[in-house]
Amino acid sequence: MKVAIIGSRGYPYVYSGYETFVKELSERLIKHDIQVKVYCHKNLFPIHPKFVNGIELVYISTIETKNLSQVIHSFLSILHACFTKTDIILMVNAGNGPLGIIAKLFNKPTIINVDGLDWLRPKWKGLGAKYFYFAAKLATKFYDAVITDAEEMRKVYLHEFKKDSTVIAYGDKISYSKIPSLITQFNLSPFEYYLIVGRLIPDNNADIIIDGFMKSKSTKKLVIVGDVPYIDQYAENVKLKANTNIFFLGYITDNSTLEELYHNCFVYIHGHEFGGTNPTMLKAMACGCAISALSTPFNKEMLSEGKYGLFFDKCPDSVSNLILRIESDNNQITHLRNVSRNGLTEKYNWDHITEAYMKIMDKLLKKV
Repeated sequence: MKVAIIGSRGYPYVYSGYETFVKELSERLIKHDIQVKVYCHKNLFPIHPKFVNGIELVYISTIETKNLSQVIHSFLSILHACFTKTDIILMVNAGNGPLGIIAKLFNKPTIINVDGLDWLRPKWKGLGAKYFYFAAKLATKFYDAVITDAEEMRKVYLHEFKKDSTVIAYGDKISYSKIPSLITQFNLSPFEYYLIVGRLIPDNNADIIIDGFMKSKSTKKLVIVGDVPYIDQYAENVKLKANTNIFFLGYITDNSTLEELYHNCFVYIHGHEFGGTNPTMLKAMACGCAISALSTPFNKEMLSEGKYGLFFDKCPDSVSNLILRIESDNNQITHLRNVSRNGLTEKYNWDHITEAYMKIMDKLLKKV
């Protein structure tokens, strides 16, 4: 079986959940004697080896614009894949929904992982929001199999587009602290700081969390890991809130350092609003963090309705009240640290996830 994976930035480049997914899935598929080809953004890679870890890499150039580079790259990539001996095309990102018609013309079986609700994200206003809604709708018509990453996301697609989907989550691996001293480079002490990890975009709500933290008058620190790779007014405004207790660390590319930041935080605060299964929350669970998350159907699903975390509403007062409450009850935080890893059930296991994708691939090939 020959599988082409399109729609991410490439392999082994890791920037977001998509690239993590491509990396973990690809490396497991080849162990099952499946040939994997990943399409990469050429400009992101200083060197262009044809194979890495047994995975074939195809480098495609694109027009570098904030809004169009990914769609153009996916368009050129799916065209290329259709003219090769590819058996199945696996696309990520609902924004690539319209491109499924190309594969249909070539009679190539297709799967699309639609991920989140891009049409609701604040950065896509007006025409952008309309495009992503339209693209998601076309994804349900032009692809042979639609994958959602959470049961709550499956409900959204059933309601909005009258299309059922297969739920396959993302995964992570349980880990424990090995080198806690790595956090001292940031002048941090274990369990004396709150942690936010994610892009500085409106729908991750870092501004609301920071305002709530300041309002609580907590004596602990707040550490924000992440940024955006472009000039953005929202991100710049959020970073202006930095002070002696609020630190912006930008991107942390060393995985060991990032994991130690998770392991040693007092509480991980998750403000993501529009995703399904979120990789940063999975990482927090895998690292045994006490977790507090924005109250959304997706976050409640991941934390089993409060079994593995606490929730706050989308306003600074709710964040502030939660901080005051948890700082007065350390027993609750200790309990959450002790149980959060239990939330990584089989559905969040990469081997199980790979088997689920292989089952769909086999099913599609039998129909050809």
